[in-house]
Amino acid sequence: MKRCTRREFVAAAGRSAALLALPGCAAGVLASAGGGRGEKPNIILCMSDDQGWGDTGYNGHPILKTPHLDAMSREGIRFDRFYAGAPVCSPTRGSCLTGRHPYRYGIVGANKGHMRDQETTLAEVLKEEGYATGHFGKWHLGTLTTAIKDSNRGRPGESAHYAPPWEHGFDVCFSTEAKVPTWNPMIKPGTDGEPYGTHYWTGPGARATENLEGDDSRVIMDRVLPFVRDAARAGKPFFAVIWFHAPHLPCVAGRRLLEMYDQNPYFACITAMDEQIGRLRKELARSGVARNTMFWFCADNGPEGKKFDGRNGSARMLRGRKRSLHDGGVRVPGLLVWPDRIAAPRPVAVPCSTSDYFPTVLDALGRGAPAGPEPLDGISLMPLVDGTMTERPSPIAFESGKQVALIDNRFKIYSGDGGKTFELYDLVADPAESADLAGLKPDVANAMSRRLDEWRASCRTSRERGRER
Repeated sequence: MKRCTRREFVAAAGRSAALLALPGCAAGVLASAGGGRGEKPNIILCMSDDQGWGDTGYNGHPILKTPHLDAMSREGIRFDRFYAGAPVCSPTRGSCLTGRHPYRYGIVGANKGHMRDQETTLAEVLKEEGYATGHFGKWHLGTLTTAIKDSNRGRPGESAHYAPPWEHGFDVCFSTEAKVPTWNPMIKPGTDGEPYGTHYWTGPGARATENLEGDDSRVIMDRVLPFVRDAARAGKPFFAVIWFHAPHLPCVAGRRLLEMYDQNPYFACITAMDEQIGRLRKELARSGVARNTMFWFCADNGPEGKKFDGRNGSARMLRGRKRSLHDGGVRVPGLLVWPDRIAAPRPVAVPCSTSDYFPTVLDALGRGAPAGPEPLDGISLMPLVDGTMTERPSPIAFESGKQVALIDNRFKIYSGDGGKTFELYDLVADPAESADLAGLKPDVANAMSRRLDEWRASCRTSRERGRER
């Protein structure tokens, strides 16, 4: 993989920023001297599935118990405005690994498109840096077999969307194409052993056949811990992507936690996931690598369902849910624990995104982004980690179906008709998006809509370039 020099990348970043009118779009990758502080950090990207912004104890849920996430919120950075790259899962996952909005390369929704070969993933970059790389849990960025019927799109002889994690930089895999039940993941709920139809794949043509019963989050973590332990013993930095299925439907849980929550499987499977995060943190400490591990947690989008009924997911005061570009669909729990680098645990109100993972990690390693004409949509958050970033230098842009939106440090524009008309909200004063200010602040709305139009044009150009390759 060809890499640009620091000077070449800064020049390319400046050209991209001028095109997009989003000055921090790529240049932020080299904004801080992230490298040069000793050994390379281990990196964990941990993500839940359909967990609402309000579905943690630290965000004020009155019933749900998440003691390990709560502890992380007190020990590192608690992002109070952290955004998934999209209001549905597949696009968000692509943004985590590439630093780019998935509309640039065709993953426009769940079960649509796949991770293209020409995209550079974080796993590929980190392999070049000597990292052990592992993917565990839900992939949802392409199919994992062309030999058997599997999950949503895997079919015999069907290779159009075959794009497994082992072909995108991951050495160790325990991965499903899409969802599974959150208890007994290989069995269809309510049946006497009927197969669910989605498999855990460990490599080309290889499926897991043992230790697949009980809580799915535990099943996943049982594969993560040996990976972490082996890398630590070998003195090798590791990159672990842990994408839990919980609390996505089919939401099922075991008796112990169901009894704790009056038979509510949604709450039970989130607490089950939280327990596994606790197991992972204990292993990091036991292996002596906790302090030098950059441990991120977020959800892939807002909660499922048309409304909150007291027993499902909560976006709390936020408007909208999964599939919506109102904040309830894209603002999610977000945490970062990194003891060696985060001097003072704190909440931050700066808007941040899953697209920021890629440039932040590269900045922490002191290297630039891949060479080429394609811009990044994320920025490096290393200045925020080090306490020098108080505002985001460029907005966060979204597109999903007929919805588009742009979010800056204070304001948000939203359109549900493909950009024909826009609403304007002050997210600082009105996080519930209850008062449309477009008529009162037309200059703000118009300026933001122009920037969004430029970003959308850039995404179209990226997609066309991708089709030409």
